[in-house]
Amino acid sequence: MNREETSGVYISVALRLLTALALFIDAGVHLFLAPGYQAAQPGTISQGTLFLLEAAAAFVAGLYVLIRGSSAAYAVALVVAFSAFAAVVLYRYVDIPAIGPIPAMYDPVWFFSKSLSAIAEGVGALLALAGLVRARRRGKSDGATAFAAGRRRR
Repeated sequence: MNREETSGVYISVALRLLTALALFIDAGVHLFLAPGYQAAQPGTISQGTLFLLEAAAAFVAGLYVLIRGSSAAYAVALVVAFSAFAAVVLYRYVDIPAIGPIPAMYDPVWFFSKSLSAIAEGVGALLALAGLVRARRRGKSDGATAFAAGRRRR
């Protein structure tokens, strides 16, 4: 293994670990906050339940990236992290009313746990995007190399 391949392996492992870490932080913060947001009006889903669903999605996506590190794993991580980041920023600055069973979640204050989850989600989304681009490039270069090697053998 040459120096370039070795550094590529280190970068891939670091991307996987950091992306998973960001998603695990997101999951932990949502698990921590969920009990305080369980009150809901009849016929609606509580914000705490949505937090638990987000925590589960972030945990599963983090495990998927950690175990597989494939472009599909990074795509799932990107969707989970970016959707959570967009939601926290949107509901911080825009007072959106309840939509069907989804409650109004406007919260115009930044506090530590909310800030920590937003940072983890934003960084996680960027890392997942970098991992997705890297995994796709790696897949294309591997396919091109295999194709060229196959052509040379004939």
